[in-house]
Amino acid sequence: MPKPFASSADLGDKQRSFEELAEGVYALTAEGDPNVGAVEGEDFLVCFEAMATPVAAREWLATLRQRTAKPVRYLVLSHYHAVRVLGASAFGAEVIVAHDKTRELIAERGEQDWASEYGRMPRLFKEPSSIPGLTWPTATFSDTFTIQLGGDRGEVVLAHCGRGHTEGDLVAWLPRQGVLFAGDLVESQAALYTGDAFHRDWAGATLDRVASFGARVLVGGRGAVARGEREVAAAVAQTRDFLRVMLTEVGAAHGRGGTLKEAFEGAHRALAPRYGAWPIFEHCLPFNVSRLWDELDGVERPRVWTAERDREVWELLQT
Repeated sequence: MPKPFASSADLGDKQRSFEELAEGVYALTAEGDPNVGAVEGEDFLVCFEAMATPVAAREWLATLRQRTAKPVRYLVLSHYHAVRVLGASAFGAEVIVAHDKTRELIAERGEQDWASEYGRMPRLFKEPSSIPGLTWPTATFSDTFTIQLGGDRGEVVLAHCGRGHTEGDLVAWLPRQGVLFAGDLVESQAALYTGDAFHRDWAGATLDRVASFGARVLVGGRGAVARGEREVAAAVAQTRDFLRVMLTEVGAAHGRGGTLKEAFEGAHRALAPRYGAWPIFEHCLPFNVSRLWDELDGVERPRVWTAERDREVWELLQT
């Protein structure tokens, strides 16, 4: 039987968990849905990620407002994917911060990505008509961007760790609290999406830099919050292992002159025993393998995903 396309059949509500990770540092997780977070400054908020629609974002903000009424001064976007950015208008943020490359990617492929992700994950797009258009950062940077929180609250350091999940990923590091919001550069007990990735960079120097922060608490892009050095190290190691298995299996098929279908089947066999039951594994793997195959063919930058291309790859690899 053909598998339902991507996450189109995943329509059930997820159990949400709202956690205070340190004084004035919050995260909302939801059984493998995209994670979001917030940090209290002295008289303002820094919010991390925007969700897929303003309606979905307002639900998160209603939860956050149970703890604080401070206005949102900064909205930080870890990368350009639609489910992370299109709810931005709900925050009323003074400044929307992203990496330089994220702004370029929104300009280059934001419309196509919007249509693609809506088709793949319709449940996340609550009332899509509420989206006013593409989200545009108002401040961008290339290496680091520091936000002073005021008083004795310390700072938030936004950093680009290298190419990984996309060209423009950033992390948010709170050195005083030891908390790292890693975006989709790290997943904790959730499968990876690598359809726009740079697999070798990500598995190597990029994750090395993420690990170098020495976080005591890590919020990945999806999955549970990792607490303590052991759990943080395990989340980084899981992410690296997933990438390395893909590189080995897809690389072997490519090297012997095999087909994309054979590469997918080999990667699935190798990954499924450990990761197959984790959120979005079946959804992501065809797109992951397709992108890695392109990399091995010498395609440096990811090809644009469109709704039409999504279906073509799915039908080739998952049926």
